[in-house]
Amino acid sequence: MAESTQKIKIMKGATPDLSAATYQIFDESHTMGNALRWMIMKNPKVEFCGYSVPHPSENLIQLRIQMYDGLSSLDALLEALSNLDDVCNSVEDKYRASLTDGRYERWEEKS
Repeated sequence: MAESTQKIKIMKGATPDLSAATYQIFDESHTMGNALRWMIMKNPKVEFCGYSVPHPSENLIQLRIQMYDGLSSLDALLEALSNLDDVCNSVEDKYRASLTDGRYERWEEKS
């Protein structure tokens, strides 16, 4: 059986109600960090969100989320992940539909 590895960790210094917390997300890079930051900042209840890649040789990101009114940053993160998944599924559906319908540019090699 494959051993399960930790994907996310709440770092020390988080407020007890998680209204402000830094999350360490393993096996991710700027691609996920920037997409998550963008999606989280679309939430009007979020006061601040930023991410960093601590070192290029470490395959992880650190995501800081601060909420208004003592709301949970974990809830905001989970909502953003769900919304980002919905966006990716929608893009994939449109892409596959365009392939099925033949609506794409064909590249032809010139002789």
